[in-house]
Amino acid sequence: MAHDLIIRGGIVVDGTGLGRRRADIAVSQGRITHVGHVPGAADSERVIDADGQIVSPGIIDLHTHYDPQLTFDPWATCSCYHGVTTVLAGNCGFSIAPTRSADRPYIQSMFARVEGMAPAALDGVEWDFEHFPEYIGARGGRLGVNVASYIGHSSLRRFVMGSEGSDREATEDEIQSMRSIVREAMAAGAAGFSSSHSPTQVDGEDRPIASRFSSLDELKQLVEETGLSGGGTISYLPKSVVGGLDSADEDLLIELGQTSRLPIIIQGVGGRDKIDAPGAGWPQAKAFLDRAGTEGAAIYSLLRTQPFDRPIDLDSALPLYAGVFSWYALSNLSHEERLTKLNDPEYRALMRDAVENPNRDPDAGSTVPPPHWDVAFVDEVRDAENRKYVRRSIAEIAAEQGKSPADTMIDLALSEDLAMKFRWENKSPTWVDSVEESMKHPSMLMGVSDGGAHLDRDDSSDWSSYFIRNWIFERGTWTLEDGIRQLTQIPASVGGFQDRGVLLPGYAADIMIFDPASVGPDTKRVVHDLPGGEARHSARPQGISATIVNGEAIVLDGKLTQALPGQWVRPAGTFATEADPS
Repeated sequence: MAHDLIIRGGIVVDGTGLGRRRADIAVSQGRITHVGHVPGAADSERVIDADGQIVSPGIIDLHTHYDPQLTFDPWATCSCYHGVTTVLAGNCGFSIAPTRSADRPYIQSMFARVEGMAPAALDGVEWDFEHFPEYIGARGGRLGVNVASYIGHSSLRRFVMGSEGSDREATEDEIQSMRSIVREAMAAGAAGFSSSHSPTQVDGEDRPIASRFSSLDELKQLVEETGLSGGGTISYLPKSVVGGLDSADEDLLIELGQTSRLPIIIQGVGGRDKIDAPGAGWPQAKAFLDRAGTEGAAIYSLLRTQPFDRPIDLDSALPLYAGVFSWYALSNLSHEERLTKLNDPEYRALMRDAVENPNRDPDAGSTVPPPHWDVAFVDEVRDAENRKYVRRSIAEIAAEQGKSPADTMIDLALSEDLAMKFRWENKSPTWVDSVEESMKHPSMLMGVSDGGAHLDRDDSSDWSSYFIRNWIFERGTWTLEDGIRQLTQIPASVGGFQDRGVLLPGYAADIMIFDPASVGPDTKRVVHDLPGGEARHSARPQGISATIVNGEAIVLDGKLTQALPGQWVRPAGTFATEADPS
């Protein structure tokens, strides 16, 4: 029998959690046809020798913001280099569709502000759609990776209410219009519905994002409408998510799960909280997840399984200090104006107090706490006399100098006219222990790459390479079989992607091939490869030899092949219409 592809002699870890075995894999017309011994290769179009390597399903990333980037970068770089074959976009209530032509500048500015995307790069978005079904249809034949996407609440409100979507609650007629659009999107193939009441998120006009103005009744109606489609998931960020869920939001999430009868995907519980906030403990989170299960609500939380690694530059924007208003205000000042503020004793006292007492009132603004001083480090220095501080924490230096940590950082920066750079790297024994404890709970999902977003800070697309290297091979927290299942079959099942996530006959041939001895993160550099020559961080792995989508390699030996085999992925069980473009 002729095959389009044979992967020969690898160690197959099939994503089910069952033990590995040496096997060949045959692929025809984008589907796996055989797993085992596949004799002959003369009639096959391509053969990949996988001897000594692991052959696993491709990774499914449930939390990305790739929807704008995919219009000009169909491979979702850099995630595809790390074995990712399917991305779920449109999270946090932001989707690129639906968008009216008149609102394109607003939507671009919202993505730029909330998700750290370069405005000039967003000018490269190909706006060949307005409605959600048109967006899906426009992607046909133009995808490198497989894509699923939520319809986002903030984008939906803008589409229905215009600028008033960022000023007030919706009327009942407007809610019904939104329900109709959600129904249309789900029928066309949307992955579900996403929303956010998180106080950390503001739009390009420095106003709360539109979904934050929605009433709970509006949210509940749209979640219910999504559930009536018969499949998919709900992605939601409650108001209290940053500092640890309060009882009202816990009850709300359970109600949403019961009403929709769909999985509800949140962030921020486990691992001491998404942004390492004090007081957001795992025992409380576990109790909530267990209660939700008992009451019949499928609540899942995405867990960030790699440490944060982000720059701090007092002469640039300060997104990590959004919840410390006197620090964040420096972002909009010139170099000379910053120096004036930092040398002003009164303003310095304000900064010293504010960083130790960040905002905790969601109605006042962002509640993101600043990096802890023990995981904020001196990263780069200009002057030789300051080299002794490199890779030392601000907490350690402050104790040595007998000053407050805030004054220590500011004085160090001023000693080099703000040329000194700092870094936040929150890996610590406490972080490792808390992540390791929470990740084994069945309601925890591995991920939070934010692929395509936060290009001003860090490329987290190496999360999967980090997970395999650190949690499977180095720490042994997971067996290879169970660890791969966490990245493949589990997210496929939660998302409703029934024909993906395992290597069995009849399933889509989404495959990752890697060397178990060397797989892991490798380089991370700033590159200028976005539209307009805009910069971003680019993370590349080592030890990954191929990423295969629907039987066709999109990455071989670390290089894009330019192939476009990707498909739009819809959740199983949704009720399609005759106009379904997928």
